[in-house]
Amino acid sequence: MRYLILYNLLIHLLSPALLALLYWPKRGKPGFGRRWPEHLGFVSPTRGERPVWLHAVSVGEIVAATPLIRKLKAEHPELPVLVTTTTRTGADQAAKLGDLVEHRYAPLDFPWAVTLFLRRIQPRALLIMETELWPNWLVVCGQHTLPVMVLNARLSARSAEKYRRFHGIFRLLSNNITHIACQYQDDADRFADLGVPESRLSVTGSIKFDIDYDNEVRRQGAALRAQLGSKRPVWIAASTHEGEDEQLLDAHRILLQRFPDALLMLVPRHPQRFEQVAALIQKEGFTLHRRTQGKPEARTQVYLGDTMGELPLMLAAADAAFVGGSLIERGGHNLLEPAALGKPVLTGPSVFNFSDIYQRLESQNALITVNDSDSLGQTLIALMEDEMHRLTLGQNARQVVENNKGAIVKTMAPLQLLL
Repeated sequence: MRYLILYNLLIHLLSPALLALLYWPKRGKPGFGRRWPEHLGFVSPTRGERPVWLHAVSVGEIVAATPLIRKLKAEHPELPVLVTTTTRTGADQAAKLGDLVEHRYAPLDFPWAVTLFLRRIQPRALLIMETELWPNWLVVCGQHTLPVMVLNARLSARSAEKYRRFHGIFRLLSNNITHIACQYQDDADRFADLGVPESRLSVTGSIKFDIDYDNEVRRQGAALRAQLGSKRPVWIAASTHEGEDEQLLDAHRILLQRFPDALLMLVPRHPQRFEQVAALIQKEGFTLHRRTQGKPEARTQVYLGDTMGELPLMLAAADAAFVGGSLIERGGHNLLEPAALGKPVLTGPSVFNFSDIYQRLESQNALITVNDSDSLGQTLIALMEDEMHRLTLGQNARQVVENNKGAIVKTMAPLQLLL
């Protein structure tokens, strides 16, 4: 309990800085508008009584959780589902689920904010995507005897060692968790070594492999490709970050030397960077067209994806896909989104956020790792010159996704017991 007292003292002392970091306006950053009090627990009740509360921090977690939400609603159509996110971009992604869910911003980890949230929402269970564990969330849920299940959980050897050194903190967290659905047996073994009873552990595989795109995404992708030009080479750089765009444009310049009509679809990770990246593209001397401007011209060299939620159809329109956050020390982003669409996957060396997925794709000859703009440019030339190799890589990537599906079905078993 002393850990919790020290933790609460610290977060309350630091609260002005934490709130300033969350709410301080930044150029191009979407704000929370009048909904900011939701972070303090001041939420309106849901339409349906006693919803299942699913927490997913931001866009990636919402995308991963979407098939599970659809499965849950298919089996329990009368069951209200409340999704919380911390970020505005996550809220925008949740809005795309329409009437399947309601959305609120998640309470910050102040005990009074969590208590107020629970009092107003009165959920029947809390589902946490991956290992987003906050002390006051779990303690307050325990005080309210609210079942808590962690989905798609990972526990690296490094994190397990940290928890072992501060076992009192881990015990404080784990004692208030009803069930942990682990991605792999290694994760379950590490949780068990830390004292979590095996009866509260299961191995389900990764929900992220259950990603699936319907025919409408492929239809829209084909329509976009017709607009862009069906004969020209088209590649996409998805979820890019500052410090990475310059390298991608350099790689595209190399590709243009071999294929003068090649097109790069550049999609920044964060919407607040759209203007900055547009200015960079023009500064570097490329012909720019923005998605929000409608149909591009044939001479367009860089097509800027300046909308939200349309990455899948842009991936579907490309010949090859580079996944960002990997040419800088960011840890990469979800490699399975292009893989599920049967696209050759390119990535930089920084993939620690998705190391397990990376290893599975690499072992099946389903991706290519590049180290810099020059190797990326040369790899793109080789792929555009060899259609058979390009298609084989894409088929291999798609097969890896298919071979590892099934986590949602395995997750539903302990979830049904929880509900």
